[in-house]
Amino acid sequence: MTSSLNRSTARISVIGSGAWGTTLADLAARKGHSVRVWSRRSSYSLQSVLEGADLVISAVSMKGVRAVVEQLKSLQIAPQTIFVSATKGLDSNSGSPTELPLLPSQLWQAAFPTHAIAVLSGPNLSEEIQRGLPAATVVASKNLTAAETVQLAFSSNSFRVYTNPDGLGVELGGILKNVIAIAVGTCDGLELGTNAKAALVTRGLTEIIRIGSYWGAKPETFYGLSGLGDLLATCNSPLSRNYQVGYGLAQGKSLTEVLATLPGTAEGVNTTQVLIRLANQQQITVPISQQVHRLLQGEITPQAAVEALMLRDHKPEITS
Repeated sequence: MTSSLNRSTARISVIGSGAWGTTLADLAARKGHSVRVWSRRSSYSLQSVLEGADLVISAVSMKGVRAVVEQLKSLQIAPQTIFVSATKGLDSNSGSPTELPLLPSQLWQAAFPTHAIAVLSGPNLSEEIQRGLPAATVVASKNLTAAETVQLAFSSNSFRVYTNPDGLGVELGGILKNVIAIAVGTCDGLELGTNAKAALVTRGLTEIIRIGSYWGAKPETFYGLSGLGDLLATCNSPLSRNYQVGYGLAQGKSLTEVLATLPGTAEGVNTTQVLIRLANQQQITVPISQQVHRLLQGEITPQAAVEALMLRDHKPEITS
């Protein structure tokens, strides 16, 4: 793989100018790379932004991924360009009783089968990173050279980047934790205490591993930065939009009211719907996610959701 990334600077194109896209662009610019950002509101063409790009970072919301992929398919992309997906969501337009829902990286890979695709995910709250606070993340790809290329491009003394070959696990960890974050936000909104929150996060991780293992990911990946790390960050900060959803619902607000006040997309809302469809089809036990789904659908109050979890049948903590 030959590109300007073999030198000290690279040409990096970021698609999406939301909080995360802007943060990634800033991180790259601080490293001295040539950075161009495009969004639907840009006055210049997407082709001009992608011209000669070594890395294309997709930081759009899940609902916008398909549209962006379709736009890029008609453009001229250099063969050595690496696509990096930084979106944390599940595609609601895919999945059936015999097929799993598609992940963002899979949409990119299907459109660009000869290109290296990487996933960037971790405990990365944009506002903290923009303030220069230290953070770590994971870049995963089947192509180790591609992962190491992205690692080199973004690593700095305040942003540590690890590599991981389990792209599926890294991507799912960042996606599924958003559902649990809604549950934890609800827990905090109801002022249920530290004990309840610790139990919820721990059992939530169990659900994530159960789903991820069914999907084919490595269970140990979910104990890393993109799994447990991202879960802890998202469940312990009011900066998390998914946490804010749960917290707002616990305060008696409607989902519409909560979403209207968020400064971006809470991907966990859509993820919950797609996840429960899969869990019901494949009979995967996800009690926390089930209650989050019922809460988001307005079928149950936050208090009733907690009670439903506490009154489940007795069982061992660990089962084979």
